[in-house]
Amino acid sequence: MYNINRRKFLGLFGCGCCSLMLPSCSTVPITDRKQLSIIPEANINRQAADAYEKFRLKAKLINKGKQLNEIREIGKRIEVAVKTFFINKGEVDPTKNFSWDYVLVDNDKVVNAWCMPGGKIAVYTGLLKITQNTNALSIVMGHEIAHAVAKHSVERASQAMTINLGTTVADIFLQGAISKTRNAIGQNTGMDILKIGIFNPFGRKQETEADYLGLIFSSLAGYDIRESVKLWQRMSEKNKGKEPPAFLSTHPSSKKRIENLKQWINQVIIEYPPIKA
Repeated sequence: MYNINRRKFLGLFGCGCCSLMLPSCSTVPITDRKQLSIIPEANINRQAADAYEKFRLKAKLINKGKQLNEIREIGKRIEVAVKTFFINKGEVDPTKNFSWDYVLVDNDKVVNAWCMPGGKIAVYTGLLKITQNTNALSIVMGHEIAHAVAKHSVERASQAMTINLGTTVADIFLQGAISKTRNAIGQNTGMDILKIGIFNPFGRKQETEADYLGLIFSSLAGYDIRESVKLWQRMSEKNKGKEPPAFLSTHPSSKKRIENLKQWINQVIIEYPPIKA
């Protein structure tokens, strides 16, 4: 092994990372934000589909009824609106490889919904107590669908791979300095500096982007997006006193979300009116 000074090593390592990342960048639809995309979307979608089938077998699902029909109707309207929007613009439909599916999970204690890569969507009955109406539910579902459309899972997986590779190589060269510092701070504070400094802020960026895109998708599908502010006011009231400090969270605070939504609503209504399929 030949010797190389630290400055030269870091320069070469930086160039190597750039050569890996630059050809592997993609662009988020509508926002045009550049994102890292090393891992093929097809791989992520395949893994998500497998996980989804296992989830369906274990979860307590509601297989009929008004609530499930409402979820499916909202989902279908957003599906068609998103597809039509990109086709009308002459752009590639980011959902063209999705295999959409919707389930309602019978669990009143869980206030949540999610959309796996590839369009697999679950809504928990506990969430319906907060949404309370169709327009609010469309905001939540639009947000979750936005994560899939923006390929946030691909981006996170790619980012994690890059960070793990980079810190491992650098740590070897720096004789374990990164691990020692990370462990020392973790022991004294109970905090992981990599998580707080990199992953959490990155998560908030994705969540904010999904809020914006979800608002657009809901508006394109013909729902009243002004309900979004009332929804998050109800969510804020439910979580009162339970939200962690912003720097410890992967999600924006309810207060910040409400501020953002108020700024976006009029612009979205004007620029992204209900679309004719």
